[in-house]
Amino acid sequence: MEIGYFTMPSHPPECGLKEGNDWDLQVMRWLDELGYQEAWVGEHHTAPWEPNPTPDLLIAQALMQTKKLRIGPGGFLLPYHHPAELANRVAMLDHLSEGRLNFGVAASGLPSDWAMFNVDGMSGQNRDMTREALEIILKLWSDPAPFTYKGKFWTVTKPDTMFDFLKPHIKPLQAPHPPIGVAGLSKNSDTLKLAGERGFIPMSLNLNPAYVSSHWDSVELGAAKTGRKPNRQDWRLVREVFVADTDEEAWRLSTGDMMGRMMSEYFLPLLGHFGFKDYLKHAPDVPDSDVTVEYCAKRNWIVGSPATVAEKIEKIYEEVGGFGVLLVFGFDYKHKAEAWHHSLSLLKNEVMPRLAHLGSAKKAA
Repeated sequence: MEIGYFTMPSHPPECGLKEGNDWDLQVMRWLDELGYQEAWVGEHHTAPWEPNPTPDLLIAQALMQTKKLRIGPGGFLLPYHHPAELANRVAMLDHLSEGRLNFGVAASGLPSDWAMFNVDGMSGQNRDMTREALEIILKLWSDPAPFTYKGKFWTVTKPDTMFDFLKPHIKPLQAPHPPIGVAGLSKNSDTLKLAGERGFIPMSLNLNPAYVSSHWDSVELGAAKTGRKPNRQDWRLVREVFVADTDEEAWRLSTGDMMGRMMSEYFLPLLGHFGFKDYLKHAPDVPDSDVTVEYCAKRNWIVGSPATVAEKIEKIYEEVGGFGVLLVFGFDYKHKAEAWHHSLSLLKNEVMPRLAHLGSAKKAA
């Protein structure tokens, strides 16, 4: 098993945009120094608790300040980008990364973002746009011949050479393209079926393991359509993680600090509005009112001393049937930076060695 990082990025609404960006860069430098495998950066346009509409700006800076860490959007919200422009932008970013770029894509799930861009998310238009945009991007990168793609949402032309020397020429450094990742939330996720169908990296967001285990079923359903054999080593699980020297200290620093504040002020109310609190429950008959910060910390988060955290990760691993990469959910702890760095360090240096035996029997299960 490997470890990485998934950041929305999350910052409290009073945090300045540059101040938040600087914290994210600091964390990326730590991840690189500690030997984490990868980091994913979200895109949102209308969420004060998730204030980053331009993940590629943060990624470009982070690539210049790190050496080995693979970094990518987690993901670009494809309905809000012209596919030809984004194909060129991502290809350029791949060259700047010297091959360390991951390319995460998403359909966008915030109704306020849908409203800003006039996308009918309630009918699933955002998912249709995502599929079409991705198809165009991959065609621009792979088809050497000129073409015109007339889709439902975009018409894109790859022109032939004009005036002897003007022609499309920008392609990614990684062949045929950077690894593509997609994040899924709901049970029987269509997005994760797409991951299985196309051989993309599936990422399951931070939900109760009882729900997350159904996500691999979606990957396998999609893979069956195209005759692929998905590998659990590719599956990423996003979890809230806080490791401290003792269970008591970890509980205080998580539920009693920024993790607890973000969940109580933003994430839990947001899921409540969507009717998504079921995704956090360990059993269907749990009332919504019981799904509190403390409930999530006890049932879903991975919080505690190195020994406790190792035990919790192994339990989740067995419950879902195995996965390849644990992605730590990012929070803003710039007010207690040493505690967050210590957590990341303990996870890498104290917890992961205790889990070295995981995966040996499930690599291709």
